[in-house]
Amino acid sequence: MKRLTKVQTMEVIRILEGLYPDAKAELDHTNPFELLIATILSAQCTDVRVNKVTKEMFKDLKSPEDYIFEGQEKVAERIRTCGFYNSKSKNIIGACEMLIDKFDGKVPETIEELMELPGVGRKTANVVASNSFDVPAIAVDTHVFRVSNRIGIAKSDDVLETEKQLMRMIDKDMWTKAHHIIIFHGRRMCKARKPLCEQCPITEYCNYYKGNNKK
Repeated sequence: MKRLTKVQTMEVIRILEGLYPDAKAELDHTNPFELLIATILSAQCTDVRVNKVTKEMFKDLKSPEDYIFEGQEKVAERIRTCGFYNSKSKNIIGACEMLIDKFDGKVPETIEELMELPGVGRKTANVVASNSFDVPAIAVDTHVFRVSNRIGIAKSDDVLETEKQLMRMIDKDMWTKAHHIIIFHGRRMCKARKPLCEQCPITEYCNYYKGNNKK
């Protein structure tokens, strides 16, 4: 199957934007620091579960100093249901310490600086930079990776290469919006195990659909 052209890709994004006009980040947050913490917690965990945990945690812990004072053991207990709570709590404390020591207690605005923080990989940095500071970025999570490669917007087994291909195929001013749109499509229709192809409005473009519906 051939990859979609840029014109076809933008048409797919336009159609999906019409389907999900309110697509946005689904991690609850009120500031960049909360989004940073929530995104660290979201690794291999659902946004729904993270939101349940942070709803209470964010009432008590509002700054890097609060987390450090709380200590790793108590933070780990708070986030236990998010999975990998020991490593995540260690990374959160480490990130908070670096925010204070290197960034005057504020979340840095660039992807490169964000990636210096413990527990922050490229995906997390892209999420925070794009949603909090309007930095154009496409964060490739499991949904974006699956859906974009299924459709044919990208064609790669590598997350970073998928991101690069998406950046070439999608207009820069749509990177952040497209990220949310593709995630919404992955969660609501183009599901991992049973994609709802019969309801999908982009089957005429989709390599996955065409491959499974050969005449």
